Amino acid sequence: MRDRNGRPPGKAGRPAVMTDVAKLAGVSHQTVSRVLNDSPQVRAETRERVLAAVEALGYRPNAMARGLVSRRSKVLGVVTFDTVLFGPASMMLGIERAARAAGYGVSIATLETVDRPSVLAAVNTLADQGVDGVIVIAPQQTTAAALHSMPRQLVVVAVEAGQDAGLPAAAVDQFEGTRLAVQHLLDLGHRTVWHVSGPAGWLEARDRAEGWRRALEAAGAEIPPLIGGDWSARSGYEAGVVLAAQTGVTAVFAANDQMALGLLRAFAERGIRVPEDVSVVGFDDIPEAAYLTPPLTTMRQDFDEVGRRSMQLLL
Repeated sequence: MRDRNGRPPGKAGRPAVMTDVAKLAGVSHQTVSRVLNDSPQVRAETRERVLAAVEALGYRPNAMARGLVSRRSKVLGVVTFDTVLFGPASMMLGIERAARAAGYGVSIATLETVDRPSVLAAVNTLADQGVDGVIVIAPQQTTAAALHSMPRQLVVVAVEAGQDAGLPAAAVDQFEGTRLAVQHLLDLGHRTVWHVSGPAGWLEARDRAEGWRRALEAAGAEIPPLIGGDWSARSGYEAGVVLAAQTGVTAVFAANDQMALGLLRAFAERGIRVPEDVSVVGFDDIPEAAYLTPPLTTMRQDFDEVGRRSMQLLL
């Protein structure tokens, strides 16, 4: 499949276009279009000839043109927020992987200010780009509140938006994860479990704190005062300083692994051994958890599965 100079048509000075493929394969451009859009109305030998021409020419279909024909852009929008936190960043990666596996590209709108107007503006911007649907990562109450005002003509799925998102949503069961963590500590013989929580306004922090409280209530255990953190190792360290000064602290559930890391440092500096004197459990399973001293017991979130579930809902 070459031109009279021994070169595939379309290679000399310009990218190949659909008419080049049609000419090389000896078919109409409508037939080429049917093959590229997986139409069943093409004979197998014709399909093979067209695909061979596509490969020989290095032809790349124009996504915008195909979108005009099929009314599908094969691009999904994702609204997220500017963060380096392990959980949300891993969730974004899981969604991207799932989208690629489903044959979709991803257009990302990152929020600097997490509030209702910013979320709606980001969704509308993605809609103007012609995305086929939008996934909103909404782990904060202000973000989740905006989900009730999504454009009706747009397919939207929420991720980690709590139980009252008003939209199809994919999420980790924070209550069950927390119950397992707290029950593990109680099963070790601890009379109660202290909790270092995430920041106010975060749905995950709220749900994990509520799960911790309910687990202790179900066990008939005393509920200690909750100690607030902000997801950072620094806040975990500060909580550790407070806990080290308390008497009778033998078990702590930290709402994420970074705060658990800070706890370990504060306890070590004060001669409190983990796990001999105090048991510590985190949440997330960061890659470094197994390499801390001591290795951190933690609840693993399957972020890839969250990405797959959100894609299933969207599709």
